[in-house]
Amino acid sequence: MTPGVGRRPRPRLDAVLAVRRAVRVFLAEPDVTEHLGSGELFVAVSGGADSLALAEAAAHVGGRRDLRVCALVVDHRLQPGSDEVAERAAEEALRLGAHAAKVLPVTVTGPGGPEAAARKARYAALREHVGEGSLVLLGHTLDDQAETVLLGLGRGSGARSLAGMRPLEVPWARPLLSTPRAVTRAACDELGVRPWEDPHNADPRFRRVRVRREVLPLLEDVLAGGVAEALARTARQLREDCDALDSIAKDVHDRAYEGETLRVDVLERAPSPVRRRVLRTWLLRGGARELTDAHLRSVDDLVGRWRGQGGVFLPGGVEARRTHEKLVLNRCQPTTRGS
Repeated sequence: MTPGVGRRPRPRLDAVLAVRRAVRVFLAEPDVTEHLGSGELFVAVSGGADSLALAEAAAHVGGRRDLRVCALVVDHRLQPGSDEVAERAAEEALRLGAHAAKVLPVTVTGPGGPEAAARKARYAALREHVGEGSLVLLGHTLDDQAETVLLGLGRGSGARSLAGMRPLEVPWARPLLSTPRAVTRAACDELGVRPWEDPHNADPRFRRVRVRREVLPLLEDVLAGGVAEALARTARQLREDCDALDSIAKDVHDRAYEGETLRVDVLERAPSPVRRRVLRTWLLRGGARELTDAHLRSVDDLVGRWRGQGGVFLPGGVEARRTHEKLVLNRCQPTTRGS
């Protein structure tokens, strides 16, 4: 018998099925299922390969679960002809099986550069449209997760940032965080879809673009491949660790919290990483804003390195101070010119 004759050929990897499988498994998770009671599922669609592959998979899987899938296309109006790009993305989503598609024009303003401002405007528009209790599927892939981890590492942002994007942060849902970008592109090829290529994704002025095009390929070469998968795996492990520490910190916070103050004797018994989590929650609820690691460590010194020092002034116009064996927050009075 000639070798190979009569044997069934090995099936090739089907990218469309791979994306559908990722969405099907994700939507079957208990913590996801509880948010599907409305019978409606939203998908954020940009017109790129990731979001179009996701839209097709969501429509396919959703149709078998009696879910009405609606594509939401945000038009940031940052480029000439962006309205036409948005309309084409909406039409493509309908062709791929979405029950409805809607374009949401936004105005991008605010601090933090165009990338951060566009992200803020996009998320605000999506959140406002879907309302409470619904999910918005986002097309972030394994490669996006790897880029996020590297950017967090470069900023020295700590474990919370290195933990990357969460699969579920209601209303945001990310079914493709374990799916490589190459698979979504291949899925579009199999579907006969020609994705839109955002010029901003090739602009080296954006740090994420350089990480994607220069840093990750270099790491893949130097470390002989598998870097994106390793970074995503590291993020998942750190998320699990952060969840465990957050759970412990919540218990400490509940025991230490007393009339909007925190009892020092309870905080002293907690390890400093747990204590800083407690402090972060307490300070944010008390009006502090944009807290850095340096801010948290300074407030933590009021417990772990107490030498009678004065209070710590924080962004948001509040001061954390130790008095009578408790941590208290004081609202700072604005300084008047000429006084």
